Amino acid sequence: MTVNTLHWIDGDTPNSGFCRMVEQTLLPTEFVELDVKTVPAMVDAIWRLAVRGAPAIGVAAGYGMLLGVQGQEGRDREDLMGFLRETAATLAKARPTAVNLFWALDRMVARAQADFDAGADSTALVAGQFEEAKAIHSEDADQCREMGRLGADLIQDGWTILTHCNAGALATGGMGTALAPMYTAHEQGKKIAVYADETRPLLQGARLTTWELMQAGIDVTLITDNMAAQVMKEGRIDAVIVGSDRIARNGDVCNKIGTYGVAVLAKHHGIPFYVVAPRSTIDVEVASGDEIPIEERPDYEITEGYGKRTAPEGAKVYAPAFDVTPAALVTAIVTEAGVVHAPDTEKILAVMAR
Repeated sequence: MTVNTLHWIDGDTPNSGFCRMVEQTLLPTEFVELDVKTVPAMVDAIWRLAVRGAPAIGVAAGYGMLLGVQGQEGRDREDLMGFLRETAATLAKARPTAVNLFWALDRMVARAQADFDAGADSTALVAGQFEEAKAIHSEDADQCREMGRLGADLIQDGWTILTHCNAGALATGGMGTALAPMYTAHEQGKKIAVYADETRPLLQGARLTTWELMQAGIDVTLITDNMAAQVMKEGRIDAVIVGSDRIARNGDVCNKIGTYGVAVLAKHHGIPFYVVAPRSTIDVEVASGDEIPIEERPDYEITEGYGKRTAPEGAKVYAPAFDVTPAALVTAIVTEAGVVHAPDTEKILAVMAR
């Protein structure tokens, strides 16, 4: 998959560039790239899902910090450190569930603190932010390739896979998480097919995953979310592969709303359920999925989807954006550091320690 979800443009120094990203709210009918040049613009892009997917949000957060320090070299270094923390706090408000957002911001602030403690002046602090943001992006691309390699080993020739939401190149700084094993298996010459849930209410599976897989030449069939049970019952699915926005220490997996239901269906039908996510998505500070904050989206995303009212005026709406799949329903979690079969706390901590 060659789509470049987001990248730094026009500059090898912090003060001479900006972040360019695919405007994902317009896909698949329009392919438009959005130039993000300020911190408020980055917050807006993350909130309204112009950029989405946990790893991609992490990369965007790094670039958001970089946008914040542009032109700040002349500041007193103590003042600059305070400014960096304020910028991170602003970006952290964009979305509450995807842990990669907070992981990337913490990493950027930690880099600044390390440079500060080493005696760096404000110019060097800004340069360090540039290096760190670029490193987050390049490391994510490397991790996607490794997850693709490890995950492809789980895919047998001739398999048909079901996926939910979008965890491909559009969701990362590389080739994807859940879709990376499919891309790799396809490159290896394995004959695979994919069923993509539409993923209501914002249709990331229909608009993004189906578009991505078609671009890559992979056989993909789009289904509505409530068709998954019937498709499994008919024996059409050999495995389920999804991504994740946050994984708890015990192996509980938080992903796009509807994933939990797919996992229950897979368990009932004896179908393996795989999760592909980098270690940066694992939050060891959270003991179980019960502690993960679940974002709620605005009512209009359900009542007026894509500009057309589909519910009565005044209808009450409950719109969680994510759900949690218990670890007991997860066959394995594929990370860049290895595959965690039948995940639990001990195994999660072991893979984090590698």
